[in-house]
Amino acid sequence: MTTEPEKNSASRFNNRELSWLEFNNRVLDEAFNSAHPLLERLHFLAISAANLDEFYMVRIGGLYGQIYSQVDILSDDGLTAEQQLEKINIKTAKMMERQQKAWQEIRKELEGAGIHVCRTSELIKSDIAWLRDFFQNMILPLLTPIAIDPAHPFPLIPNKGIALILEMQENATGEIMRHLIAIPSSVERFVLLNNKDADDPGKKRFIQIERVVLLFAEELLPGFTLKSSGVFRVIRNSEIEFDDRAEDLLRTYEHTIKKRRMGHVIRLGIHSDTSESLRGILRTQIRVDEKYVHSVRGINGLSDLREIVNCGRNDLRYPPYAARHSERIIDFKGDIFAAISKKDLIIHHPYESFDAVVVFLLQAAKDPAVVAIKQTLYRTSAHSPIVQALIEAASAGKAVTVMIELKARFDEEANITISRALEGAGAQVVYGFTDLKTHAKLSMVVRREQSELKSYTHIGTGNYHPQTAKVYTDLSLFTANAAIGRDVAAMFNYMTGYAEPRAMEKIAFAPITLRQKLYELIDAEIAHAKNGKPASIWAKLNSLVDPDMIDKLYEASSAGVEIMLVVRGICCLKPNVPGLSDRITVRSIVGRFLEHSRIVCFGNGEALPGTHANVFITSADWMQRNLDRRIEIMAPIENSTVHEQVLNQIMVANIKDNTQSWEMDMNGSYRRITPAVGEEAFSAHEYFMKNPSLSGRGSAMLEGIKPPDLKLRDV
Repeated sequence: MTTEPEKNSASRFNNRELSWLEFNNRVLDEAFNSAHPLLERLHFLAISAANLDEFYMVRIGGLYGQIYSQVDILSDDGLTAEQQLEKINIKTAKMMERQQKAWQEIRKELEGAGIHVCRTSELIKSDIAWLRDFFQNMILPLLTPIAIDPAHPFPLIPNKGIALILEMQENATGEIMRHLIAIPSSVERFVLLNNKDADDPGKKRFIQIERVVLLFAEELLPGFTLKSSGVFRVIRNSEIEFDDRAEDLLRTYEHTIKKRRMGHVIRLGIHSDTSESLRGILRTQIRVDEKYVHSVRGINGLSDLREIVNCGRNDLRYPPYAARHSERIIDFKGDIFAAISKKDLIIHHPYESFDAVVVFLLQAAKDPAVVAIKQTLYRTSAHSPIVQALIEAASAGKAVTVMIELKARFDEEANITISRALEGAGAQVVYGFTDLKTHAKLSMVVRREQSELKSYTHIGTGNYHPQTAKVYTDLSLFTANAAIGRDVAAMFNYMTGYAEPRAMEKIAFAPITLRQKLYELIDAEIAHAKNGKPASIWAKLNSLVDPDMIDKLYEASSAGVEIMLVVRGICCLKPNVPGLSDRITVRSIVGRFLEHSRIVCFGNGEALPGTHANVFITSADWMQRNLDRRIEIMAPIENSTVHEQVLNQIMVANIKDNTQSWEMDMNGSYRRITPAVGEEAFSAHEYFMKNPSLSGRGSAMLEGIKPPDLKLRDV
């Protein structure tokens, strides 16, 4: 029986790391969900494995760092680093077992569908002949076997690298030698076997690259006979230590990202059939404690299964989905500035195309009336059309200022390359604060219209990344509101010149005003509840971790405020605890698209959804880092049509979903929501794929064409 947490005890919080593992378990559960096409199930499995790799690289790496440094820091729920690692190791061991179980289950179904991942024993003579030629021409020149002895230093195995350790016997002398072979990252993990003679071109046969190397190890090392072998993979601590005294951020990051590849090993996965003697050599040479060694029974590095997901069998994938284009922009013959000038509009990605954001900047680059562009970049694609538009604008002589965040984890190298390209075109590139990440998603275009300068602003909940915009649910607000334009201009001055705004008209921003603004809005709902008025809060977030914000929500619940939270990932708040969080419900959606938009709604004296509700979109999750250590913004939604879309369409659909949703209990565990007897199944993702958004309807709205009304059931 679980003891109910007291208001002031550490037990009122869920552990952050364990909550994240709960989220990844929800992702992994979709690998077992037969409602998804088979290769999509495989994709969920690969995502869960990639997620777990990053969790080790960052979060576990941080906990190990605390232990090594003998730093005594308790988590918000009162656990030491050692206690957290103990609980984490139990959960991750079970998770990795479930991942391999999912793989075996999916593998059998793939074979039934004509996709085989072959074992060496399943190869026929023609396969071996083809593989020998493939090995000689495409693999052998890339391999460098290194003897493990005092004359040869043990090589660095890169982060997430796959390698082989071989025990070889020299034919002439009978001497036993051991060699190490690192598999180059440029080589695909799964080799597609020659299939030209197959009766069915839809059949696909693969074999893992390490099996191919082992098959021809004696050709790689002539004069030796293979006696035994082992496949292993390393995960390294990838947290970058940043010296905030560094004067040149670009050079600092060019140096420090190299350290990531050489971080200490925090997980060594060794295949279970590896001999104890070879395991011992690896532990000694890699200098890793036995407790950080995992025995892998199955595929070592399940994240690489994404290669098979993309094998061309589209009949086993989701049906293709083409994002809609905003009809309002089409009404204005593609003139996005004319469309925005007429009325605010919001683009709902991925259901509506990210092209609107690209066009916003491309049109600005070509428009002779545009005199300035200001842009933040946190993450973007390798060959981003956003960056190309900014380069074109700068080359055309427009005043282009780009705030690039070099500290965007795992995107540091890409952002350095982008910085160099923009500077070369004449753009003013700045890197912001040394102690704050710039996470706000802002784009501002200044046009000369008649005798005035007019600002057009884009505020987003997601990154300026055309590829992730196809699978992440995010919101893009376009507005010509003068007050918001002045606020955004002040934000850029703050980011580029440290000029802290004295007052903002519409926007709240972290780390200065956002937290206090949220407290004021919550306090207003508490006051409504105490005065006998309807009081409610809806929030859609990726993570809820900040202890002070959680306590504020507990206070609101205790005062009578009804609170519905849709939190995709980490949630340290405990719902439905008597006397603490009776009126708080926490849900999570995991499905075809990654829920990423952040929306906050306050009833303002009415039950939600209401016409007078205060509705905001934001770049910030409710975590300490977002509220106190990052540049974030929260912008109000005031246009009536956009307000209706965000509140009555997007938020209601997320709450109404009963096919891809989970609900948290007071112990931090989740149960999958299923339609009740007689209740119609409803998927938020499918609804938005099939129905148009409100604010982008344009003339179609005048013709009476609008999405069906959503009736919110009791929750």
